[in-house]
Amino acid sequence: MMNESQTDLFSQFDQEKADQKANEQLDKELNDEFAPLASRMRPRTLEEYVGQSHLLGEGRPLRTILNKGQCYSMILWGPPGVGKTTLALLFAKACNAHFEQIPAVTSGVKDIREAVDRALLRKRNGIKTLLFVDEVHRFNKSQQDAFLPHIENGTITFIGATTENPSFSLNSALLSRARVYVLQKLSEDESRTLLYNALNSQRGLGKEDIHLADGVEKAIIDLAAGDARYLLNILEMASDLASPVKTGGKILTLAMVGAVAGRKLINYDKGGDAYYELISAFHKSVRGSAPDAALYWYSRILEAGGDPLYVARRLLAIATEDIGLADPKAMTVCLNAWDIFDRIGAYEGERAIAEATVYCALAPKSNHLYEAFHKAREDAKQNGELDVPIYLRNAPTKLMERLGYKATYRYAHDYQGAYAAGESFFPEELTGTVYYHPSDRGFELTLSKKEEYLKQRDELEKDKRYPQGFKGKRVQFE
Repeated sequence: MMNESQTDLFSQFDQEKADQKANEQLDKELNDEFAPLASRMRPRTLEEYVGQSHLLGEGRPLRTILNKGQCYSMILWGPPGVGKTTLALLFAKACNAHFEQIPAVTSGVKDIREAVDRALLRKRNGIKTLLFVDEVHRFNKSQQDAFLPHIENGTITFIGATTENPSFSLNSALLSRARVYVLQKLSEDESRTLLYNALNSQRGLGKEDIHLADGVEKAIIDLAAGDARYLLNILEMASDLASPVKTGGKILTLAMVGAVAGRKLINYDKGGDAYYELISAFHKSVRGSAPDAALYWYSRILEAGGDPLYVARRLLAIATEDIGLADPKAMTVCLNAWDIFDRIGAYEGERAIAEATVYCALAPKSNHLYEAFHKAREDAKQNGELDVPIYLRNAPTKLMERLGYKATYRYAHDYQGAYAAGESFFPEELTGTVYYHPSDRGFELTLSKKEEYLKQRDELEKDKRYPQGFKGKRVQFE
């Protein structure tokens, strides 16, 4: 009969065998033709890894320590499907460490302690352990704290992956012991590289000899929106529908992609005209104060696989171009919607952008600021050689004071209403120039009244900067 300590020893030995088997299973998965395409295409070397060039390019921090075979505890923060797990696997391989993974969704403190116990056993036998925790933000404070002493004493090298902002989702004690790296969505070029790697690789779909019909490449890349896993899943499902062609191989069409995408595809063409027609319709609906139509076109964009943040960017353009100072809050509403999308994800984020859409559609409209800025830029190009008036220049030295710098400058706060009536802040040649004319809508009505009051003050002021009045060409528009 074995005593309790012997039983524990054998249990640990069995667990070691199980861990070894798990790693062997992972290697097998990469070469298993029946495994999902995303698993088969998981990079085995740094050279196969696509994306994150800001961290893995030549001379970049993570590439440097990978090349040295080193690793330290870190948090990988980024959206789904950008290679966080793969990067952790590459680190384990580079530093010759045993890779052990704990999914935070289904694990508790007991699982953490068992993983640490196995790591301690390996440490006694001279084996490093890289403990990877996926969705680490789902662990509560006590669960996160359970890692701390073992990170500090070197029992484990800790890598946590999260889609949430670590500043809000992870406690400061854990953050102080791990470096945070931000992973980004794949760019269009990176997504295209991944797509053709999968089509041409013998581990991928190389044996199928699949060709893409017009528009399919863009459709898959746009649908994936920088998510490598989703891109490969869509490609794999669509490839099952690819049809043989007489010239050899198979063809993958837009209809086939649409059949597996789970939502409608817009009619992509080579120039992407249909997509931009939807965006144009959306912009014109918001500008035209038609909230229902704007919501419809926004929904069409989403159903077509468009990026919600592209719409958020367009709303910010609308806020400054079509709404302007008629409602300055529009910019804040649009930025808040973008921030909500980034902070808590697509489901709530898409709704926040819908709210911003309706707000902007119903906001008072004015393009007067937009036009004024355009006119000012034209003048700056044409009259860029005009000197700054000497009374508007600073005089940081005695010499500059003797030369008259800052002399006769009228400090606004010394005057009624903090306004030095009759002063000019233009070069003399442009004195009196008017670019901005507030409209009679929204907040600009208030600004119009303020501007009229200031003009009256200027007219009554006897001690004007340039009594002879305006010399340049007055810029006006309505």
